[in-house]
Amino acid sequence: MLNRVVTVAALAVGGMMLSKQMKKNRGSGTSSSIVETIEVNVPVSTAYNQWTQFEDFPQFMKSVREIRQLDDKHLHWRANVAGEEKEWDAEITEQIPDKRIAWRSVTGVKNGGVVTFHKISDNCTRIALQMDYEPDGPLEAIGDAFGAVRMEARSNLSNFKDMLEKRGSETGAWRGKIAQH
Repeated sequence: MLNRVVTVAALAVGGMMLSKQMKKNRGSGTSSSIVETIEVNVPVSTAYNQWTQFEDFPQFMKSVREIRQLDDKHLHWRANVAGEEKEWDAEITEQIPDKRIAWRSVTGVKNGGVVTFHKISDNCTRIALQMDYEPDGPLEAIGDAFGAVRMEARSNLSNFKDMLEKRGSETGAWRGKIAQH
């Protein structure tokens, strides 16, 4: 009997917390933000060069099925979002070699952000990901309230770190610059 009471109380508290989080998100225009960082034991140029290989993202991002680079500034994404396949186009709005890559979606899934690269030492780089996104529908809103996007971003960065440290070098590089607009 006591176990049932504790279970019901835990469910009630969890429901109240979820309700508060969802109301808070709705009040801010349903937009959410995450910030995640990781240190990778490679030089900053190696980390940056590998990140510019957008078509390789499915190797370390679990939900990404495909990325096609259409030109220097435009990417087409296909990914599984909350169990549903979605596609969108993104535009790189700023790119500075070894420093930062910023983007925003131009169709489909609404998101944007910046990845920055910080030299900690000759062989250690801190990667910081900042991303804003809009959950689409109740399932994505619930996942967002439970931190699903944050957990996936953390996992993707960890997978990137593992992939790059095991390999020890990048698979390619794009050293061009895109001025902020």
